Amino acid sequence: QVQLVESGGGLVQPGGSLRLSCAASGFTFSSYSLSWVRQAPGKGLEWVSDIDSRGTVYYADSVKGRFTMSRDNAENTVSLQMNSLKPEDTAVYYCARDYTMATMDTRDYDLWGQGTRVTVSS
Repeated sequence: QVQLVESGGGLVQPGGSLRLSCAASGFTFSSYSLSWVRQAPGKGLEWVSDIDSRGTVYYADSVKGRFTMSRDNAENTVSLQMNSLKPEDTAVYYCARDYTMATMDTRDYDLWGQGTRVTVSS
């Protein structure tokens, strides 16, 4: 039962904060890179951030300085702390497992969570 389960989404006002979590099970969590990918209403998938097995984090330009990704290998979880939220951040946020080698600086996904919805509105 290999799976990812996201949680923590909700409704927040512009300028507010939310913390998303992704719980992993059924695989050796610490050996994989994990990404956050989002889909805004009527839009395609947009890569947000990822973290490799060594803890190095990368961010899309649209969220740099506002979002912070982290992982806790002891708990098999990945988090996304989102601050200074904007209406443009409204989307379903997915956690995804990257099966490519982190040392190759590539991304591709073979496992996705169900998503958690974030709505930023006054």
